Amino acid sequence: MGYMDRYLPQPSNAIGVDGPSALRLDPVSLLVLIVTLCAFCAPVFVLFPPFPPRKSDALRETHTKLGLDPSRSNLRDHWKVDHASSPAKPGIKSLFIYPVKSCKGIEVTTAKVVPTGLEFDRLFTFAQLKSPFPVAVGEHHHGAKEKEEKKKKKKEEEEEEEEKGHHVWDFITQRQFPLLATVEVELWQPDLDKMRGKTLSVRSGEAFLVLRFPWRSSGPTGVLETFAAKCLRGISAQPEKEVVLPVAPPTEGEVREKGYEYEGVRVWRDTTTALNVGSELPEELSLYLGVSNKLGLFRMNPENLREVFRCAPKKDEVGYQPVVSFQDSYPVHILSLASVRDLESKVPKDEVLRELNPRRFRANIYVTGCPAYDEDSWKRIRFVDPSRQGDDSTFHVSCRTTRCKLPNVNPDTGIRHPVEPDKSLRAFREIDAGAPKTGCLGMQCTPLFEKVEALENQLTVDMPLEVLERGEHFFKKV
Repeated sequence: MGYMDRYLPQPSNAIGVDGPSALRLDPVSLLVLIVTLCAFCAPVFVLFPPFPPRKSDALRETHTKLGLDPSRSNLRDHWKVDHASSPAKPGIKSLFIYPVKSCKGIEVTTAKVVPTGLEFDRLFTFAQLKSPFPVAVGEHHHGAKEKEEKKKKKKEEEEEEEEKGHHVWDFITQRQFPLLATVEVELWQPDLDKMRGKTLSVRSGEAFLVLRFPWRSSGPTGVLETFAAKCLRGISAQPEKEVVLPVAPPTEGEVREKGYEYEGVRVWRDTTTALNVGSELPEELSLYLGVSNKLGLFRMNPENLREVFRCAPKKDEVGYQPVVSFQDSYPVHILSLASVRDLESKVPKDEVLRELNPRRFRANIYVTGCPAYDEDSWKRIRFVDPSRQGDDSTFHVSCRTTRCKLPNVNPDTGIRHPVEPDKSLRAFREIDAGAPKTGCLGMQCTPLFEKVEALENQLTVDMPLEVLERGEHFFKKV
């Protein structure tokens, strides 16, 4: 035995109270250990999550999200209030904008009225490429090198242009792809208080649009995505994909750098040239929506707005040419909640359709305090702000809103009812001689401005409504 060995403890084969049995943990002790570890790790995961942040998370540092939280919606009591016999005067109950056509709307408490309607409304639309010929994935959004090569081959370029003439970008809506209803849209505006004292990037002073849709990858990656979503945003969160875009039109340099293209897009029978920013879209969005054709996202070109005629007032009557962005037909859609409640009483309910939410009809202005269908005879209306004399918002009520099957889609789930409320609308609301066999609900309006040099008004929730003129309507088709 060495010098140090005599002072070291000697191994023993005996199993006593200090042996291996002392390392065994009973179930209660094991549970306490697990709970203790979880209690220690949970705050660490919350404060320092081991997952990369989303692109849009940076906006919280310098921007504020526009709109009301759904829990504070002014429409949350739509089903329990008698909107036809409200003790208050008729007025605005709720305001909505839809920056991306057919996607989720944003409820606001105040909105700027411009010639195209409410500011930020229908600035973007999704579209699919329809063609009688196969189109390669890279045929659109060519890089600079490919463009230079095509310039050298004039004959080939002419042939390609001739073939391209057969390709058409068609706008898409919930009518064909109901899951568009579940694509979340956020609009973030610069916040000067948040920016103060910070080093800002070049584009910190701009507004941004964020599009999100649920998406989980397959296999272990999907499990990790789900775990990350719940750690970052709460136990009910699900994995998502997102797209972040500036609201303002890009510069010519940015258009070239990002591979955007000005292309024709068809909205009903109108074809307008707009900026295709589809190169920003992830491939998963087409799969989620069920779009098999090439998917594009178009931003309206402010220099190429769609002119409105038919039932709209003429330019020499109102001092400007009525225009729209990607609205179906007219700048502003007004809907009476009393009319929705009356229609709801006629619509059969089932497991899919339990109530008729007014958000199904995607109006910009929801009004209350009017008898059901009183709006059918409006010709000119005014919203008055009692706090500021003379700051009124006046509208030409151009025609009735003819209804397709889009309101059959549940705005929360994207599930489409097979027949309602379309069937009831056709049965009870076929009221316009210009639109036979079609149900009507709501009114299409054109803004009127007192000063031609300042085409801008303001709307706020609770503004009283005055009917200035009544008359007959006859819908004129495109």
